[in-house]
Amino acid sequence: MDMITSSVIYSIALVFITAVIINKAARGKTISDPVGNNPPPPPVVNGTSIIGVLHTIFTRGLRAMIQDQYTKLGSVFTVSFFGQKVTFLLGPEVSGPFYQALDSEISHGDILEFTVPTLGKEVGYGVDSATRNEQIRFYIDALKPSQLRCHVGSMLQEVEDYFAQWEQQGTVDLKQELEQLLMLISSRCLLGKEVREKMFDEVFSLFHELTENSLRLTSLLFPYAPTPTTRRRDKARAKLSKIFTMIVKSRKSSNIVEADVLQNLIDSKYRDGRSTNEAEITGLIIALLFAGKHTSSATSTWTGVRLLSHIHCLAAAIKEQQKIILKYGDHIDYNVLLEMEFLHHCIKEALRMHPPTPTFLRKVHKNFTVRTKEGREYEIPRGHTLASPLVFNNKIPCIYKNPDAYDPNRFGPGREEDKVGGKFYFTAFSGGRHACPGEAYSYMQIKVIWSHLLRNFELKLVSPFPKTNWGKVASEPKGKVMVSYKRRLLPTNY
Repeated sequence: MDMITSSVIYSIALVFITAVIINKAARGKTISDPVGNNPPPPPVVNGTSIIGVLHTIFTRGLRAMIQDQYTKLGSVFTVSFFGQKVTFLLGPEVSGPFYQALDSEISHGDILEFTVPTLGKEVGYGVDSATRNEQIRFYIDALKPSQLRCHVGSMLQEVEDYFAQWEQQGTVDLKQELEQLLMLISSRCLLGKEVREKMFDEVFSLFHELTENSLRLTSLLFPYAPTPTTRRRDKARAKLSKIFTMIVKSRKSSNIVEADVLQNLIDSKYRDGRSTNEAEITGLIIALLFAGKHTSSATSTWTGVRLLSHIHCLAAAIKEQQKIILKYGDHIDYNVLLEMEFLHHCIKEALRMHPPTPTFLRKVHKNFTVRTKEGREYEIPRGHTLASPLVFNNKIPCIYKNPDAYDPNRFGPGREEDKVGGKFYFTAFSGGRHACPGEAYSYMQIKVIWSHLLRNFELKLVSPFPKTNWGKVASEPKGKVMVSYKRRLLPTNY
């Protein structure tokens, strides 16, 4: 019941309250459309039918509600709630415009307005779309494979040092352990040695204060209101800005060049030749932490929970590590990580079953048409809020066989179920124009962590399989995830 309650609160708040916010922002910004013999709008759930929709959400969850309407109405339908129209796009066949359309046609609206005081008015949704797209390019350049290769050694060092502190055997809260470890990795690879060696506790205490107060309901709905929450947020943001400004100025004045993402952002230039300034660099690095920390922490924990709950998958993951040890010994680099294909599939399957968010949302500024796989066409009117629900799209039976089962092999050779549905078959990291540039980095650090754990420890999940906490930034396991461990050297004579 706790899971259902939190899911209800999150889903209703996210879909319908957000629809109110971005609908208000979209007024006056929509583009007129030509009149003609256009396809009909999607079927609408309204009136007394809304009672049934709400009852289903409260008693069975968001996914069940979507499944019921999908069965009745098909892959495109609109829910009209207190004047707000939310159109659901279900399946890859109708998802193209959601992920590929220009911002002038479909955008986030004002849903991310709350991030401006958090990240700064110089980045993200505090600037125009052209500048924002250039800043996304900075991330893409900083996190491309040629750059990622240099981070593997630092990640390995952090992982080895952290787990060296564990006893010969014991019991830990896996969720807490992985969250702390990922903060250390972030400080080393993203923020640089100044933070990792001298200011780690201070920076992450401030970052925690910033995120906790930025994501409270009052801050989400009224980001500029002078409340105690926003004052704590702004105070933490100002202190972080001062720290990063000091680091950036110090590097520039002494001509120090480091191998971290912060340095990549310092060296980035806009197309007109202008360099990034201290305020922009601070906002960009906070945004990167903001976007990646919770998702990586939740995904690494869910990967462990699923592996330890499916012994045959755990055995296959261990066997893969044995093969790699036979081939490379203890050496791990970027290319070795790429050969950990089954572990990659284990992480991807955890993401499929436990997406970082239940649904992505956009606002329609210009009418557009979608065609379902059955051949029906619908015109989505401007002013609608679009929902692309991962909790449903990740478990469509015609794409994913036995979708409620944890089966990493579904992504392997001979099956590759994720490619059956076309381009937008798997959108845990979004897609198209909105694809997350940190996807490869996220997979890499989780592989480094779990390859080390599989090689050096016998692990057992001792607490019950956790429910999902939908009330968090990322859908993390609810409560503690207690795991027992015992040190061992992985034998290779299998």
